[in-house]
Amino acid sequence: MTVRARGPARFGFVTAVCFGYAFLYVPIVLLVLYSFNDSRLVTVWGGFSTRWYVALFENETLLRAALRSLQVAVISASLATVVGLAAGLALVRLSGIRRALLMACFGSLLVMPDVLIGLSMLLLFVNLDQLVGWPGRGLTTVALAHLTFASAYVAVVVRARLLQADASIEEAARDLGARPGQAFWLVTVPLIRPALISGWLLAFTLSLDDLVVASFVSGPGSSTLPMVIYSSVRLGVTPEVNALATLLILAVTLGIISAGLINRWVRRSEG
Repeated sequence: MTVRARGPARFGFVTAVCFGYAFLYVPIVLLVLYSFNDSRLVTVWGGFSTRWYVALFENETLLRAALRSLQVAVISASLATVVGLAAGLALVRLSGIRRALLMACFGSLLVMPDVLIGLSMLLLFVNLDQLVGWPGRGLTTVALAHLTFASAYVAVVVRARLLQADASIEEAARDLGARPGQAFWLVTVPLIRPALISGWLLAFTLSLDDLVVASFVSGPGSSTLPMVIYSSVRLGVTPEVNALATLLILAVTLGIISAGLINRWVRRSEG
C-alpha cells in the first residue's frame, strides 16, 4: 500500500514545484515579451517592435536615475566590502562581550525593517546637518545608508568563509617571517576572495534594488532608479518600464554568469 501511494505523492510534489516556478518566472517571461510590443497598451499585443527600447534611451530622466543608482551601488558596495571584511575578521577573532556586542550590532541590521533603518538614518543625517552642516541629503546620504545595512550582509558572508578556512596557514606564514599585514594580504585574503566577491555582488544588488531606505534619505535631484520607476508605475505601467526591466534582467543574468565563471577560475587557480 505504501508503494502505491508513492507515485501520486511524487506527482503531487513535482506539480507543486512546477507551479511554484511557473508562478515566479512566467510573469518575468511575459514582461520581457511585452517589452517588444508595438502597442502603447502593455496588455494588448500590437506586433513585434523595438520602439520602446529606442524611447528608453531617449528618456533622460530614467538614464540619469540609472547612472545615479550605479554610482551609489558601486561606491556603497566597495565600502561595504571593506567594512564587512573588518567586521567578519572581528567576529571570528574577538571573544567574549566584544564579539557579542558586535554580533548584536550587525545582526540587528539583518532583521530590522527597512522603514526603521530609513527613518533612523534620516534622523541621523538631519541632526548631523544641523550640527556640522554635513552631509545634507543627496547621493552621499544614500550611499552611506546603503553602506550601513549592506556591510552587515558582507560581514556574514566573510565570517562564514573565515570559519571554514584554516587559520594555521596564516600562523605558518608568520612563523616563516611574514609580518601580520603581509600574512593577511598574501594568505588570508586569497583564501576568502570568493566570499569577498560574493559579498560585493550582494551589496551591489541590495543597493541597486533598494527603494524604502533611499526614499527616506535622498534629496532633490538624487532620486535613484527604483524611486523613479515606482513613481512612474503609480501612474500606470508604460512599455518603457518593461524595456528597462528587461535590460535589468539581462544585466543580472550576465552578472550571475560572470560571478560563476570568476569563482570557477579562482577555484581552478587555487587547486
